[in-house]
Amino acid sequence: MKTYNGASSSKLPNTGTSIFAVMSGLANEVGAINLSQGFPNFPVSEKLIELVHHYMKEGMNQYAPMQGVLTLREAIAAKVQDTYGIAYDPINEINITAGATEAIYAVIAAMIRPADEVIVIEPAYDSYAPAVELNGGIVRYSSLMVPEYSVNWAEVRSLISSRTRLIIINSPHNPTGSVLGSADLAELDKITRGTDIVIMSDEVYEHLIYDGLRHESICWYPSLVSRSFVIGSFGKTFHATGWKTGFVMAPSNLMTEFRKAHQFIVFAGNTPMQYAMAEYLRDKENYIHLPVFYQQKRDFFANLVRASRFNIIPSYGTYFQLLDYSRISDETEMDFAIRLTKEFGIASVPVSPFYHEKEDHRVLRFCFAKTEETLEKAAAILCRI
Repeated sequence: MKTYNGASSSKLPNTGTSIFAVMSGLANEVGAINLSQGFPNFPVSEKLIELVHHYMKEGMNQYAPMQGVLTLREAIAAKVQDTYGIAYDPINEINITAGATEAIYAVIAAMIRPADEVIVIEPAYDSYAPAVELNGGIVRYSSLMVPEYSVNWAEVRSLISSRTRLIIINSPHNPTGSVLGSADLAELDKITRGTDIVIMSDEVYEHLIYDGLRHESICWYPSLVSRSFVIGSFGKTFHATGWKTGFVMAPSNLMTEFRKAHQFIVFAGNTPMQYAMAEYLRDKENYIHLPVFYQQKRDFFANLVRASRFNIIPSYGTYFQLLDYSRISDETEMDFAIRLTKEFGIASVPVSPFYHEKEDHRVLRFCFAKTEETLEKAAAILCRI
């Protein structure tokens, strides 16, 4: 019998296990403080948990509609109208997903045909390129300009061809904590206006933005909205990443195509959680204070680390802080991250795996969505290195 040859038959021959799983697994193995994978270690709101329990007891335990529970879509529409001043139709333009990563995959599966080109701006969340490749697309990479991690729009423009189908943007940006400004959205509008290029805007950290900055959502720009998918995450907003509940917003013509793929990838998300989130989302107090909440954590961690030999790269959004270790070691990011975990008991994520050619700037990503006690312990270790 002929055996399967993974090396020659794999659709993703250059893709291994996600760096998040690798570093979290190593942290668990050696008992290190885990600031690698992006998840909070403080509790989810008791009120939200009680709401989930309530709807479970009410019998909301079977399949949700493929589009998502209508009351949640209506709550999203009301929130977006209030936040960004734009009206999305909850019936035809909003869909609930099994987390943002499923939303990302479904957008790409719906939009990308063999040989279509997708522009990915790296360092990039590690699901973008594999999803494109699995659907027969070709990834064209542009790199953010270091050390400020800003978009090189001249380079993006040079990558556009007759085959360009999709441009993926992400702000606030994982892994760097940089954010797009109004000038960036204006450039994106310029280079895509009058084309058939679709935009996917990954905005899962929309409420985690600091220093008084405005989140420059696609939603502020009607000419971009008309050709964009906007992706959000309740896991990030409500500190419940394990609940894997996200959403997509798009004009009805794009949403029609999205749903064709979504229905066969997952069909529907978790039902009682959708009902609970719909009710919880109606109270603005449950999310409008997030910038202050997380900025305090960012500043707390940064102030503690300032005494170390690490250089702090400004974080304007997300719950990630990049630290430059070039004054400490010449090791590669991967080697240094592994040594920090094994020898010093603190796990981070190297940024190089977020580049397709593993570009190395000697920076590591640390998650500060942790209790002050955890951050104090982590900073004490970093200051000893």
